[in-house]
Amino acid sequence: MHMRPQTLHKLEILADAAKYDVSCASSGSDRPNTPTGLGNSTGMGICHSYTEDGRCVSLLKILLTNHCIYDCAFCVSRRSSDVQRAAFTVDEVVELTIEFYRRNYIEGLFLSSGIFKDADTTSSRLVAVAQRLREDHDFNGYIHLKVIPGTSHDLLETAGRYADRLSVNLEIATERELKRVAPEKDHQAALVPMGFLGARIAEARQERTDAVRRATPRPAAPPRFAPGGQSTQLVVGATQESDATILDVASRLYRANGLRRVYYSGYVPIDTDDRVPSLDAAPLRREHRLYQADWLLRRYGFDPHELFADDHDDLDLFVDPKTAYALRHPHRYPVDVNRASRRQLLRVPGIGHRSADRILLARRQGTVRWEHLQRMGVVLKRARYFITVAGHRPRLLERAPDAVYARLRQADPAAAPQLSLF
Repeated sequence: MHMRPQTLHKLEILADAAKYDVSCASSGSDRPNTPTGLGNSTGMGICHSYTEDGRCVSLLKILLTNHCIYDCAFCVSRRSSDVQRAAFTVDEVVELTIEFYRRNYIEGLFLSSGIFKDADTTSSRLVAVAQRLREDHDFNGYIHLKVIPGTSHDLLETAGRYADRLSVNLEIATERELKRVAPEKDHQAALVPMGFLGARIAEARQERTDAVRRATPRPAAPPRFAPGGQSTQLVVGATQESDATILDVASRLYRANGLRRVYYSGYVPIDTDDRVPSLDAAPLRREHRLYQADWLLRRYGFDPHELFADDHDDLDLFVDPKTAYALRHPHRYPVDVNRASRRQLLRVPGIGHRSADRILLARRQGTVRWEHLQRMGVVLKRARYFITVAGHRPRLLERAPDAVYARLRQADPAAAPQLSLF
């Protein structure tokens, strides 16, 4: 692919700056293509993103510009940061996306930006990219636009018509800590557009559902509005919030705004600043545990307070949150695999939704035995201490819970030395 030296230089700078934003998964959209159109947001695939069903999707992940009027202590693009600056034009981003797609490098675009001048000016450029791709090039690949906090509702409405997913980054979990590291920002600027998007996305989905239910011949479906939903990002380790505080905020965002995902970004030390801690590396293990806990909130029916000990507000770094929960409640285990409810099975470390359903199905045919469990997808190296089946009735959890903890800690791959983030 031939690229002008100036464009290549911009790409090197703005792609590198974009790597700090982790909220670029591409699940939830099913935008159809046309016979003459480009791209497919449901197809399989410079940034690799994984959908909820496991597909890998390649996205061109860049900033429109890394110029920024704000001076957030945790951000590499902050106003006072001594970095090379660059800015794409709308035409350049459109051209890059089309050329990368035609060469099968990507299947979609993740576009964010530093904030130049003000929120609406920045957002209007981001939206213009998506509009040009859709209308001028009939591009039907995946588009994720980062919404700038403070963006007007009119621009949000337009953005939702062209993007598959939108996201407003809250960045820091509490207003107090946000003001300490980013005094020019406030939560309300992010929460207002987040609330508007949540309502519009729900409204658009309901309109499409109602259209399907109406009498035949089926009328034209209402226009889509951000069919992949919205997400946000919380930076972890740049401030003093506990894991309990972070997950409580995430849980409230899910309930209030219908978010598809909250992403947790381990703070990457980028410069010396008294407002942020001095770290040798990003807290990747903590980030990993937060993702595991978030999964329990969204998919396993846990409440945030269940994931923490009464006297501790941070997740255990050495065992996963479900295992830590089981170890704190030994009186609820071991669970009889042949008699437990689905909810009880899902609270056993090593048993997920699929394996729980297989156990329930197999129980209709006869007794589930130890040799059946591995074939059902149960992770026995974790589950073995918390279940009973014929011929397997563990007592170690009752007699020596510390020994169970030590064995599970040793077996957990996340407890291995941390690797480089990039």
